[in-house]
Amino acid sequence: SNQPWLILAALVTVYIVLGVLYESFIHPITILSTLPSAGVGALLALLITNSELNVIGMIGIILLIGIVKKNAIMMIDFALVEERTGKSPLESIYRACLLRFRPIMMTTMAALLGGLPLALGKGTGSEMRQPLGITIVGGLMVSQLLTLYTTPVVYLYLDRLRLWLKRFKFSPRLA
Repeated sequence: SNQPWLILAALVTVYIVLGVLYESFIHPITILSTLPSAGVGALLALLITNSELNVIGMIGIILLIGIVKKNAIMMIDFALVEERTGKSPLESIYRACLLRFRPIMMTTMAALLGGLPLALGKGTGSEMRQPLGITIVGGLMVSQLLTLYTTPVVYLYLDRLRLWLKRFKFSPRLA
């Protein structure tokens, strides 16, 4: 009954930390936009394996919040550095996708392969650990496929939104 509140608290905490880090309201939204695909992947994996979502599975979903946002952070950090050198947002995120692809794939595969023994393991206590591994592996698989496509799109969309809102920003006139 408290599980949705736990996830909401984790998301709010992550948003606040990212907001302080980037000094922006928009970039944390771009980064957190990767999380729904991880949640869907985790729940689909539990459904496919006929496992139930218990406390250990919820811990897996909370772990995914940290693991999955790392991919978007790598992309967004690089894109922001590129923008500071004078490149357009489109050019910046394009270069970020090209140059961060391999590191993103390597770290995700390391986490995914690290979760496989939990998901596939048999033996004493494995029934307790399996939902953790299943949620991690399922969430990473689905989010990895979608994040590489959606993060640049969300980044560009929110950048356009930021520029649009900037036009309406109140600027006081000097008397």
